[in-house]
Amino acid sequence: MRKITIAIDGYSSTGKSTIAKQLAKALNYIYVDTGAMYRAVTLYALEKSYVGENENLEGLVQDLPNIHLKFVPNADLGISEMYLNGQNVEKEIRTMRVSGQVSKVATIPEVRHKLVEMQQRMGVEKGIVMDGRDIGTVVFPNAELKIFMTASPEARATRRYKELLDRGEEVTYEAVLENVQKRDYIDSTRETSPLRKADDSIEFDNSDMGLEEQFERILNFAQRVILKK
Repeated sequence: MRKITIAIDGYSSTGKSTIAKQLAKALNYIYVDTGAMYRAVTLYALEKSYVGENENLEGLVQDLPNIHLKFVPNADLGISEMYLNGQNVEKEIRTMRVSGQVSKVATIPEVRHKLVEMQQRMGVEKGIVMDGRDIGTVVFPNAELKIFMTASPEARATRRYKELLDRGEEVTYEAVLENVQKRDYIDSTRETSPLRKADDSIEFDNSDMGLEEQFERILNFAQRVILKK
């Protein structure tokens, strides 16, 4: 059975990573969470004070050669976790502190260039599911299957709010909704690789859809493409 490249793009908190992980597991494909890569760079930038109160984006650009990212499999969890310069940062990159700055860091052309090159190397042999903002338009424009996930800001904020509460963070729904809307604007209007639906991608609105239904529909899309002669 032939292997394909599956690109999943879309707005923040649409469940791209969850669906991509399920899909990769079902197909025995490699899963790559590009959002984790941008979040790890953002965490580094926060720790070095390149973003935040005293912004120094040029300093971050000059420091990029010192940022080393790696996905390391966690056998107990059945997933790969993000390591930044040898340290597991999977928990730290999922906080609101990072969420508040990641879209800004992702607008930096040099950051995108570095990470896109890494992502393209990961997908040379196909058999990969990758999710992010520019996978179907920039990273893998020739992917055999492209999905563009969307949902209303309110639905996405509700999901994200519950997720953060479950992790023990003290947040308000209003703050999460504002962050979702702000990220939508930045992601869609940045000059370098803005978030947009590829002409040949399938738009998938999951505002009123459960995880099981989403997974079954997208798995069906994938199986039809894989079996297509």
